[in-house]
Amino acid sequence: MKKDKILIIGAGGQIGVELAFSLRKIYGADNVIASDIRPAHPLLKDSGPYAILNAMDANAVLELVKKEGVTQIYLLAAVLSATGEKDPMRAWDINMKSLLQLLDIGVQEKLSKIYWPSSIAVFGPTTPRTHTPQQTVIEPRTVYGISKYAGELWCQYYNQRWGLDVRSIRYPGLISWKSAPGGGTTDYAIDIYIEALKNKKYTCFLAENTYLPMMYMDDAIRGTIELMEAPAEQLKTHMAYNLSAMSFSPKEIAESIRQHIPDFTIDYAPDFRQAIAEGWPQSIDDSTAREHWNWKHEFDLDKMTVAMLENLK
Repeated sequence: MKKDKILIIGAGGQIGVELAFSLRKIYGADNVIASDIRPAHPLLKDSGPYAILNAMDANAVLELVKKEGVTQIYLLAAVLSATGEKDPMRAWDINMKSLLQLLDIGVQEKLSKIYWPSSIAVFGPTTPRTHTPQQTVIEPRTVYGISKYAGELWCQYYNQRWGLDVRSIRYPGLISWKSAPGGGTTDYAIDIYIEALKNKKYTCFLAENTYLPMMYMDDAIRGTIELMEAPAEQLKTHMAYNLSAMSFSPKEIAESIRQHIPDFTIDYAPDFRQAIAEGWPQSIDDSTAREHWNWKHEFDLDKMTVAMLENLK
């Protein structure tokens, strides 16, 4: 059993619930403290220690770190893309303040590692849209993307100046059946499965041929843990790593669903999220992650469709 003591901040979100389960299997339930500003997610109740914690309260975070002897922290609390555009200043404040406070705590308490997720939202309309490389033009057009790219630079800065081991992934759209999506532009790819089973029809807020990079949550969780467990000498960047598995459009995911629900129908009513999606890549080049820490995805679209429909039933 590994001796690290891990704190997950924002464990009630789409990534946090499944990450908590996976880390508890590896490190032992008592060694992984899940926390969120809300009471425990139903799937996290009674599965291990839980704390109600505000990511913006630096004193409370520091007190918990000291009290529990925390050695690693996963900071997942954030305001996502579509939600962030409704109140940009709140999104900037939450996304940046929570990170900067934690980086200071990491230096002060000599934490062994910090994980902080980035996103393909760092890219913008001037970025190459197909096979977007690890290093490229980055000019985000949403407050979420701006905060994520600024955060990447801060993580690199703290590593270069204080030697703090901060690791990060630029997640594509993440698809999961265990917890509700959190207000992102790629959320249609979760809602569509729910509506297919419930009503056999779906109205998509993106146009039918809008391609975006996507990933099944099982791959995302495994990739996150593999990055955190990779030897430090293998990692050549402390910006975020590109990570990819598949790219598809709403039309293609609907076709995949029809293989199992033949009478499923879809129509399209693009809203403000269409403009956000059009500023993001259509596919991602993650060869750097594959080279540095042997990243490999397992799920393609049809395999994911089978898993989503079976589990949502």
